[in-house]
Amino acid sequence: MHVLLPDGTELELADGASGLDAARAIGPKLAEQAVLVKADGVAQDLRLPLPDGAKLQILTTRDTQDPDALAVLRHSAAHLLAEAVRRLHPGVKVAIGPPIDNGFYYDFDFPTPINDADLEAIEAEVQRELAEGRVWEREEITAEQARERFAAEGEPYKVELVETAEGAISLYTQGDFTDLCRGPHLQTSAPIKAFKLTSLAGAYWRGDSDNAQLTRIYGTAFFGQKDLDAHLERLDQARARDHRRLGAELDLFHFDEHSPGSPFWHPKGMAIFNALEDLRRRENARRGYSEVKTPLIYDKALWVTSGHWDKFRENMFLIPIDDEHTYAIKPMNCPGHMLLFGSQLRSYRELPLRFAEAAPLHRNELAGALHGLTRVRYVTQDDAHIFCSREQIDSELDQCLEYLRYLYGLFGIEPRAELSTRPENKLGADEEWDFTEGKLIEALDRHEIEYFVGAGEGSFYGPKIDLHITDALDRSWQLGTIQLDAQMPARFGLTYMGSDNREHPVFVVHRAFFGSLERFIGIIIEHFGGAFPLWLAPVQVRLLAVSEQHREGAHAIADGLRDAGYRVDVDERDETLGKRIRDSELEKIPVVVVFGERESEAALAVRTRGKGQSIRSLDELLGDLAAATTSA
Repeated sequence: MHVLLPDGTELELADGASGLDAARAIGPKLAEQAVLVKADGVAQDLRLPLPDGAKLQILTTRDTQDPDALAVLRHSAAHLLAEAVRRLHPGVKVAIGPPIDNGFYYDFDFPTPINDADLEAIEAEVQRELAEGRVWEREEITAEQARERFAAEGEPYKVELVETAEGAISLYTQGDFTDLCRGPHLQTSAPIKAFKLTSLAGAYWRGDSDNAQLTRIYGTAFFGQKDLDAHLERLDQARARDHRRLGAELDLFHFDEHSPGSPFWHPKGMAIFNALEDLRRRENARRGYSEVKTPLIYDKALWVTSGHWDKFRENMFLIPIDDEHTYAIKPMNCPGHMLLFGSQLRSYRELPLRFAEAAPLHRNELAGALHGLTRVRYVTQDDAHIFCSREQIDSELDQCLEYLRYLYGLFGIEPRAELSTRPENKLGADEEWDFTEGKLIEALDRHEIEYFVGAGEGSFYGPKIDLHITDALDRSWQLGTIQLDAQMPARFGLTYMGSDNREHPVFVVHRAFFGSLERFIGIIIEHFGGAFPLWLAPVQVRLLAVSEQHREGAHAIADGLRDAGYRVDVDERDETLGKRIRDSELEKIPVVVVFGERESEAALAVRTRGKGQSIRSLDELLGDLAAATTSA
């Protein structure tokens, strides 16, 4: 057999040769350092036979930043973790342990609960394993052999995995631990130069709340200590910027067990929420959207018509009225907007018709999936539905992309685009999907927007452009979406009368740019580290009265700033001026004005976040504030 090396050289090997055989044929040093092989771009274990004629790439311990090389390193590290846990906690049942972005995890069913304090001993045991060294050996057995083996070992989760597995059953062994695993894995543990356990969490077996709750141990591993140190520093920054922590410190919101996944917005949090809502309404009005309001609760028949009853029912909160009638709280606005459009005969002269609504939506997310503001059950989308003719699709998509660029530019974030294509459970014919997917591709190309394809990730009624952003900590989030839909309007029988006095099918562009205000606020809290730009800050200006006799003057200045439309408070606590200035800095107030014996409307001591102190008149301060907020 022959394989092709990256430089175009053809390498002759014995039939059935593995990636490791290829590395040895090239040189012993390469074979020693090899961690993974890619055959025609597909990653596979070094021990597996190569396909004849494949283009070959061998990754080594020098490829310290390659995602595939890191994944195999971390997958192997997860197996070391499982070996250590079984040794330290007899009777534990092991489940699964895959690599993930920035690390790995392994799920366990412990006979007695563990906590964060136990991680130190587990990590020390892994370090001992690394010091001893481990070699991974691979073998293939039949499903029956695997079932018997893991049943005898009292590993019910492995038995279940065997029963649902497809293809060959492979095992990997290192030390005294054998795991059911497809691989790939390292040859030895030598490349794992840095290992760290990071946290504990609960996780349901196979993500189903009806199954047993397991303990998930998270960790990470790198080819070098410097990379681990940099990663841990990023984690420290993330903890400092965690929107859940900052939300409490800045008095923005909280959660309560009486309504899981539903934020309670405090006055300062609502100031941010309302600033985004004001922005949404202003820009929608400027771009020809009409604000509408539709009901929160609909009967089952509506959801059957829209297709959500079959495709989305498990994520809906249902309200059974009697044996014959069931209602549901809406998880999205689309069906209500279909009814709104269909409430009267529509003419081509009305199109495009743009309905906007930021209504409260409710989605029955699993309790284990809830995460602060970024994964909630109470969702407020900046939703809009654009009803248009076939000929208007291009123009409406162009306007959506331009709107989106403007909006994200206000926050200094650059979106990346994912073209999410037809899923397996799609509605409609392939020809219709060819058209709608093609229109989205053309729009991305017209705007010279690079995109990657999320095959099968579209909604069941239409393809979409999903917008992802990278925050200040280089983490990726999916926010807004632009979807093109021919299916739902057809299911509702929506048409418009054309200039030829005939009915024509209508298309719908579903779009939300914030995605949800809850998630967007959570992300920008972390993006800005709580130091919001002036136009978005909950308190834009704080007045500090130096002493009791200056309080009246400070309040007068504050009233003038409020009359000009700014969010202002006065700190008149009986604390030292220095402490109150420090507290204002910790609260990240953009502008702090000190008012004392030497201050007046003509000469205010103004401290601007990031710019230091200056003396400004009230008129100059108003001018500065206006200049800082006009861009938004």
